[in-house]
Amino acid sequence: MSQTALDDDELFGEAASEMRSDVESSLEEAWNALPEADDVWETDADNVLGVLNGLKTALDAGDAEAHLRDAKKWFTMGQRADAFDDADDLEEEIAAVEEAIGDISEASDQVGDLTSTIPALRGTLESAGPDDEDESDGDD
Repeated sequence: MSQTALDDDELFGEAASEMRSDVESSLEEAWNALPEADDVWETDADNVLGVLNGLKTALDAGDAEAHLRDAKKWFTMGQRADAFDDADDLEEEIAAVEEAIGDISEASDQVGDLTSTIPALRGTLESAGPDDEDESDGDD
């Protein structure tokens, strides 16, 4: 097939198909980059701080944000070019990935706050209560 045989509509249709494929591929890579559910649920830690540190590590969206950015970039380009016949499924999946990344980020922030609070709370509780000297005065 020579280049003259290709008309603009065929080229546009091919480009739109490739663009949709790029969006779908980037979304799949974004989903795959998210942490596994078991990684944020199961632990081998011996104490609360170990659990929190392990959870903080597990709550890393990794490259999911970069893949989502690529998906949104190609989706936006395709939408503006009116290249997609039906893009509702892509839009819904982009929103779902964004929500998952947002939830992971929010949980990570909360775990980070606890990770810095728990050791201080432990110190407060260890130093709370009557001094050992006061307890021994009543036994004499």
